Amino acid sequence: MDLFKKDTKKKKAAPAKKAEKPAVAKKEVKDTRGQLEDVLRAPWMSEKALVGTEKGIYVFAVPESATKKQVSDAVTKIYNVTPRKVRLAHLPAKVKNLRTRRGTGTRARRHKAYVYLKKGETITFV
Repeated sequence: MDLFKKDTKKKKAAPAKKAEKPAVAKKEVKDTRGQLEDVLRAPWMSEKALVGTEKGIYVFAVPESATKKQVSDAVTKIYNVTPRKVRLAHLPAKVKNLRTRRGTGTRARRHKAYVYLKKGETITFV
């Protein structure tokens, strides 16, 4: 009697494996030409930033992922000036009290770039 036989199921043939291509490490080159316009979101208009423009320091709002090199390239391309130095500042989110409603809310975190220009070079915002 075959009722108590252990291997009652038919065995399926294993599918043939495809020949795998050898893994080749390729360096992906990022094209930054279209991304430079997105690096500088807007000039940062604050009292401290406006005082800095007299000394050749300009402040811009930038995305979180922006690097110093990208900011420098974007300023060179858009404003036709060469930055001497670029510094990035990451401002954390803040908890603010809501006046009209009870409770608190959070202000989004922000990122800005300080661009230092050589003496005699200026940027004019329209």
